[in-house]
Amino acid sequence: MEKSAKAARPAKQAGGAVEPAPPPVPLNVPVADSHTHIDMQDATVGRTVAAAAEVGVTTLVQVGCDLERSRWSARVAAEHDAVWAAVALHPNEAPRLETGGGREALDAALEEIDGLAARPEVLAVGETGLDHFRTGEEGREAQRYSFRRHIEMAKRLDKALVIHDRDAHEDVLRVLEEEGAPERTVFHCFSGDAAMAEVCAAKGWFMSFAGNVTFKNARPLREALAAAPPELLLVETDAPFLTPAPYRGRPNAPYMIPYTLRAMAEVKGLDEDTLAEHVAANTARAFGY
Repeated sequence: MEKSAKAARPAKQAGGAVEPAPPPVPLNVPVADSHTHIDMQDATVGRTVAAAAEVGVTTLVQVGCDLERSRWSARVAAEHDAVWAAVALHPNEAPRLETGGGREALDAALEEIDGLAARPEVLAVGETGLDHFRTGEEGREAQRYSFRRHIEMAKRLDKALVIHDRDAHEDVLRVLEEEGAPERTVFHCFSGDAAMAEVCAAKGWFMSFAGNVTFKNARPLREALAAAPPELLLVETDAPFLTPAPYRGRPNAPYMIPYTLRAMAEVKGLDEDTLAEHVAANTARAFGY
């Protein structure tokens, strides 16, 4: 697919004046950032792509969380060779839309996401799922409805499904069981324990780990990583969030991926090149590029 090399970026939403972390030593084996939000970062698309490439992060999956950001994600992916898109209504966006305009407003937004997801530069439907941390019981029916619609969309269009699961493990697994998960399902920013990692592994679902796996208090997450097979591992930034240690508090960006990957390799008892080879192949397989 041919893509031009320019794209405008929305107004800055995150980042700021905090000094960026230094670039890591480049990886020997190029990998992908399987989940990033360039639209929320304090840099142009071109600078973000170039800085990542300099350290061996050669592919970025740009994720939209609402209609505006999903439109932008698809456009940027069409214009940059190194960028692919995922589009969806974030779990917390679904109840917001329904509260403001009823089920009709939510359905209209989902229809537009469906149209965006059909585009060739869009490889995934996500991030969708359930969030019990920010949404109370009054909004969860809208979340479940939206999640089911996204699952159907991903299966019908043969796209990967990217799941946001926050404090909702049992409900997410139940909905996936009831609806039937797409062939390629990715748990973004995996947050379950070792037992959940084993469930995902048995189903052949991909688990993407972010910078929080490096945090001191993240022992259960590292235990989940240890239980996850290398053949199902992805790495992500979720930038500008979840900057890995020792740079917590500074803005995250795709060029930070090597810090997280090296921490993951240590947990897995693998050398970084071996893990990078797995991650590169897994990401291409998960998203179909």
